[in-house]
Amino acid sequence: MFRVPVLPLALLCVLMTAAGQLVLKRAVSVPELTQLLHAGEGAAFLGRALASPAVLVGLGLYAVATLGWLIVLGRADVSYAFPLVSIGFVVTALFASIWLGESISAARATGIALIAVGVVLVART
Repeated sequence: MFRVPVLPLALLCVLMTAAGQLVLKRAVSVPELTQLLHAGEGAAFLGRALASPAVLVGLGLYAVATLGWLIVLGRADVSYAFPLVSIGFVVTALFASIWLGESISAARATGIALIAVGVVLVART
């Protein structure tokens, strides 16, 4: 049986989670849904959002990432694996800037850089 090393599997799971987050954000940022939120129609918002194919794709990415993460946790110390989740902050911020047009302030960029340095230190142990 093929055995994937822990670090690449953990990184794949983190990337799928980040992708899921970006897809969900894009899916619920359409005017017909944001209008429901601004009108205080939370239940209608959720109902329509859950009927969206893009939301289902985002949730599917989360589900597959979670299944992979179970394997990671079964094979690695949680004190090693969980800090790798922080890579998701870096990836999500970068792609939110590129794909969603979100701005990254200097303070936010500094925080993201500090997170990245911390992840490198954890991954090397």
